[in-house]
Amino acid sequence: MAKRAATGKALVVVESPTKVKTIKKYLPPQYVVKASLGHVRDLPPSKLGVDVEKNFKPQYVILRSKSKVLQELKKAAEKVERVYVATDPDREGEAIGWHLAQELPVKKDQVYRVLFNEITEKAIKAAFASPGRIDLKKVDAQQARRVLDRLVGYKLSPLLWQKVQRGLSAGRVQSVAVRFVAEREREIKAFVPEEYWSLTARLAATAPPEFLAPLKEKDGEKVSLASESDVQAVIRDLADAPFVVKAVTKGERRRNPAPPFITSTLQQEAGRKLRFSAAKTMMVAQQLYEGVEIGDEGPAGLITYMRTDSPRVAAEAQAEARELIAARFGQEHLPAEPPVYRARKSAQEAHECIRPASPSRLPNAVASALTRDQLALYRLVWERFMASQMRPALYDTVSVDVAAGLYLFRAQGSTLRFPGFMAVYVEAQEEAATPGEEVEETIPETTVGERLACRGLDPKQHFTQPPPRYSEASLVKELEERGIGRPSTYAQILTTIQQRGYVKREKGVLFPSELGLLVTDLLVASFPEIMEVEFTAQMEEFLDEIEDGDRKWVETVKEFYDRFARSLKRAQKEMDDLKGGKPTDQTCPECGSPLIERWGRFGRFLACTGYPECKYSRNLENGQGREVVETDEVCDQCGKKMVIKEGRYGKFLACQGYPECKNTKPLTIGIPCPADGGGLVERRSKRGKTYFTCANYPNCKFLLWYRPVAEPCPKCGAPFLVQKGGGRGRGPVLACGREGCHYRKSAEGAGVG
Repeated sequence: MAKRAATGKALVVVESPTKVKTIKKYLPPQYVVKASLGHVRDLPPSKLGVDVEKNFKPQYVILRSKSKVLQELKKAAEKVERVYVATDPDREGEAIGWHLAQELPVKKDQVYRVLFNEITEKAIKAAFASPGRIDLKKVDAQQARRVLDRLVGYKLSPLLWQKVQRGLSAGRVQSVAVRFVAEREREIKAFVPEEYWSLTARLAATAPPEFLAPLKEKDGEKVSLASESDVQAVIRDLADAPFVVKAVTKGERRRNPAPPFITSTLQQEAGRKLRFSAAKTMMVAQQLYEGVEIGDEGPAGLITYMRTDSPRVAAEAQAEARELIAARFGQEHLPAEPPVYRARKSAQEAHECIRPASPSRLPNAVASALTRDQLALYRLVWERFMASQMRPALYDTVSVDVAAGLYLFRAQGSTLRFPGFMAVYVEAQEEAATPGEEVEETIPETTVGERLACRGLDPKQHFTQPPPRYSEASLVKELEERGIGRPSTYAQILTTIQQRGYVKREKGVLFPSELGLLVTDLLVASFPEIMEVEFTAQMEEFLDEIEDGDRKWVETVKEFYDRFARSLKRAQKEMDDLKGGKPTDQTCPECGSPLIERWGRFGRFLACTGYPECKYSRNLENGQGREVVETDEVCDQCGKKMVIKEGRYGKFLACQGYPECKNTKPLTIGIPCPADGGGLVERRSKRGKTYFTCANYPNCKFLLWYRPVAEPCPKCGAPFLVQKGGGRGRGPVLACGREGCHYRKSAEGAGVG
């Protein structure tokens, strides 16, 4: 090792080159700033790398991609007296620093740890003025997580290769996330909608405007309208009833601002408002945190650290925000004291929320220096933080009870009196209001005893809705609420389950693939501890306790592994072997041998046990996990039966003799084309939208965007009706598609046109 010159120089190691540029300008020239580009050591990629027999001792190796980086860091370390680890302020950053300390040629007592939540001149100088040491408890917590995940991944994956399909993998946390998506999908499939109705009165007082009052009670009891006949009975009861104001209640409602962002809420809100994926949100946030070139100023960090579960705000940031609010919006928008937001029990209170590094740096002032995505996210962070420091919005509310015979209608309205935080920002909503919920509107001045004119009674049919599929935003929310994962892992969880093909994302929603459903079922049956939500959440708490010094990492890993090893041994014998074949009660239609269920590249299929003499097989999947349907139609090329399959553009008929016979035909839905009499065929566009066209396309260009129903129009005699509607809160409607005919009826009701 070369002798170090007593230059007083110091090496500062950060994670990214962008950080290097930003931090460098705040430090004296004797500080050499270099990037490690993340971890330089990790468990080996091609073997377990954990000695289970020796207290789970990990075997760390230099990452091949980082050997050159490490050599450069070593050369730099030979020329300095001290090393400052300035990696991210979390477990992963602490572990990166610890690994560096093991490899760099510098005395261990000359390795210091500097922590800062924002990359600003003040924060950097304060961190270097009082450096600390690497926190070995944080390192232990990261090491425990890494070892646990390696044990699960390297022990479970070969089992799935053996039982299902080569190349599959499983993860301690990711598999639980897939389970959430799979179980939600099954809830949706099993959901049976129930019909219900609402009745709303359109009323007019002496003063305008007209207003709406939904029916609430009958004879003091809550009204439940299950069918159209129930509604019609109420309408008959109200035929001659006077509508009289029974009570008027006025009040005030406060709407409080949302807390400043933490990692999970930033990912949720960026998903809802900006349509960012969780991974994209974190990527852009990292850019804003590490530093962006701002004109002549050079690189500047714009937001605080983006991996945090604490809504705590530094007093200096609150003071700066309050000064800005008073100047821009007026003193009346400031609460008497800066608000305090409470964190979850497991939150790391040492961290801060995600906020602008300098609240006085307005989004418009840096717009020219930012990309479109950077500006959108910075504006979101800035507005949310400023709103969190402002007074609540105030509404004047009014509720009017209207009696009509035995029935009570209630109108509710509100008027914004003082916008408060809403002058800056309003939080997005995950879901639209449920049908039948109160719709607040402007209600005229009324007095008790005043008789109102009823302008009409509006019945509406509704259907209960299944739970919505998860979006990335709502899945992050679910993970956080159930204690699965931590701020640094949410985006990686979502990315991993999609990359592995277990979960798909289309049009903003997540749904499980057939493979995801299959692997989930196998793991739930064979590894209940790993797939148990409460158990996984408890492991997260144990990792937090290791970081706090209340648990030992080796003991924690051992407790987990002992249970896991027993389940693994049992699964080797008992888990269904879909690769080798699962027995069924079906026989081969060609040779009479038993059929077995197997799993291949394209999903589940039935195969003849007489293979290779008999090559009969049949897909069990049509893209949605349903069994392929045999038909009575015969292939005109080889004489075998045709089956219904589903491809990228919809359902079609395919020969059962595939792949020897590749004959296919359009699948008609049994309704003739009104243009040339050919059968109508269901198809799907590239964007996934279903439409119907003539089987004689392209000779016949007839096209229909609504589903046809084989029921003639009783009004004009058209050969079929089309199904419309069926959106949130509205039952499907059957309507005539012929131009000029306006006949329509509810799918289960009487005609209304």
